[in-house]
Amino acid sequence: MLEASNNSELPAIPGKRYFTIGEVSDLCVVKPHVLRYWEQEFPSLKPIKRRGNRRYYQRQDVILIRQIKSLLYEQGFTIGGARQRLTGHEAKDDSNQSQQIIKQLRSELEQVLDLLRR
Repeated sequence: MLEASNNSELPAIPGKRYFTIGEVSDLCVVKPHVLRYWEQEFPSLKPIKRRGNRRYYQRQDVILIRQIKSLLYEQGFTIGGARQRLTGHEAKDDSNQSQQIIKQLRSELEQVLDLLRR
C-alpha cells in the first residue's frame, strides 16, 4: 500500500468516474507507454477499452497504478515480485478498494440527494 508520504507527492484523484490514459499519466507521474506495458504485466490492471481501443481507467485502476509505481520505483521490487506482492494482498486490497468505492458512491449519492432537496 502507498505510504502517506508518497501519496502527498502525487496529485489528488478527482471525483470522476473515468480517466483517459493522459489523465492517469499525469495523476500517477508515469508515461503512457509505461501504463500500456504494465497492463500486459499485471493482470489485475484492466482499463475499459472503447471505440478505437481508447483506454478508460477507473478510480481503483489509478490506485492500483500508484501501488505498482510505489512497489517498482520506491520499494525496489522487480515486475515479478510486484505482481506476486499484489496477488498476495489481493483479498485485503479488494476489501479496502471496496470500502473506498462505497465511500465515494455514498458521497456522490449524498450530493445528488442534496441537489434534489433544493
